[in-house]
Amino acid sequence: MDNFQIETAQNVSIQQNAAGIGERILAYFIDFMIIIAYYILILFVIGMLDADMGDQWAFWLILSIPPFLYFLLWETFWDGQTPGKATMKIKVTRLDGSRPAFSNYLIRWLLRLLDISLAMGGVAVVTILMNGKGQRLGDMAAGTTVISERQHVQFHQTILVDIPDDYVAVYPQVTVFSDAEMRKIKTIYSEAKREANHNVILELSKKISTIMDVTPQEKPLHFVDRVIADYNYYTQQI
Repeated sequence: MDNFQIETAQNVSIQQNAAGIGERILAYFIDFMIIIAYYILILFVIGMLDADMGDQWAFWLILSIPPFLYFLLWETFWDGQTPGKATMKIKVTRLDGSRPAFSNYLIRWLLRLLDISLAMGGVAVVTILMNGKGQRLGDMAAGTTVISERQHVQFHQTILVDIPDDYVAVYPQVTVFSDAEMRKIKTIYSEAKREANHNVILELSKKISTIMDVTPQEKPLHFVDRVIADYNYYTQQI
C-alpha cells in the first residue's frame, strides 16, 4: 500500500493511504461476480417470458442498462463505493480527501473502457503501480484516487499521552470529542508543533475552544496540550 501526502489550502498535511492493487482487484472481482449473477437472473427471467425474438432483444437492452452503469451509479450514490469496494473497505475520493463530484465519477467511469475493458485491466494495473498515488488513467483525468479505509495507526498517532498520577484536569468539556476526533487533533497538533507552524496551532486552539465553549486559560500551544492530556484523564481512567 502506497502512502502519499498532500497539502490543504491551510497548509495542513494530510496523509492518504492508497488502496493496494490486490484490494482493488478483489473489489473488482466481487463487483464482476455481482454483474454476472445479474445477467444470469436476466436470462432466467427472459426465458420465463413467452416473447418473440424482437421483444427479447428489447428486454435485453433495457435490463442491461443497470450493469452498464453499475460502477457509475454505485460510486455516485454510495459515497465512492461499490459493493466490492465496501467489502474491501476502499473508496474513491479526490486527491485532497474530499468527496468527488458527479463529474469526477463520470470521467473515471468513461475511461474504464481504456483502463480496464480493452486491456483486461492491464493498463490500469501498470498505471497504478507506476503512479504512486493509487491512480489509474481515469483517476488521473478525474483528479481522484482510491484509498483504503483500514486504519494503520502507530502509537504516536493515538490519543495516548503520559500523565502523572497526581494530574489535575482543567477542562471536563473535552468529553464532547470522540476518540477519532481527538486523534485527529493530536495528529494535526503534533505535526504543526514539529514544523513550528504556529498559525495552525492558533487556528486549532480557536476551533477546540469554540466546540468546547470555553475560554482558554493558557496560550494556544499549552491549551491544546492541556486538552489532549485532559481527554486522556477523563476517558482513560480505569
